[in-house]
Amino acid sequence: MVGEQSPSPTVAIGGDGPAGGAAVRDGDVPLIGVLALQGGFEAHARVLRRLGAEVREVRTAAGLEGLDGLVIPGGESTTMTLGIEREGLAEPLRELLAPPPAGRGVPVLGSCAGLIMLDRQHLGLMDVVARRNAFGRQINSFEAPLTIGGIDGPPLRGVFIRAPYIAEHGPGVQILAEVDGHPVAAREGNMLAVAFHAELTDDVRLHRLFLDAVERYVAGRPLHY
Repeated sequence: MVGEQSPSPTVAIGGDGPAGGAAVRDGDVPLIGVLALQGGFEAHARVLRRLGAEVREVRTAAGLEGLDGLVIPGGESTTMTLGIEREGLAEPLRELLAPPPAGRGVPVLGSCAGLIMLDRQHLGLMDVVARRNAFGRQINSFEAPLTIGGIDGPPLRGVFIRAPYIAEHGPGVQILAEVDGHPVAAREGNMLAVAFHAELTDDVRLHRLFLDAVERYVAGRPLHY
């Protein structure tokens, strides 16, 4: 990010779509990585670019350098785990995403398999345990309206495909949404995890919520939720 200089124009993040967005100075467009080992990374990249972010597809540890935020997309969690192991990404991801002093505390959005990757049994970054395929197999996929803490306006449409839910969570985890009493969205510090696919709808508000956290992180401001 730039240092002291004369004021420059602002660029709105999220000029289109429902609700308004944050703004950053021209030249300070956030650089968001999307883990691109497997899964629906391209759909996330399209939404982030629509909201004004610069996007980098990440496949190796070198791709994590200089990121302001990271998205771990949906996909197949076992295949994603093997890819992380193959590329030696586990420790670099922990160093990037863990809160200080263990890591940099860069904001992350984990979607579906991304939620699983963040839990205690995988990368061990969020104090949650995800239950895989919790709502059933592919044939049991469904959509549900979700009222999510931190997102204003009408309910967000969640697309659940072989989705997990959060079976356990620690006291520092804020549950943002539930389906049938099961947590499907949660936040812990700069980590935001959801069990559904917001990137498969036209509603960009979840990604805007994530980019708001990125903006606060870059500016050195605390996250309020």
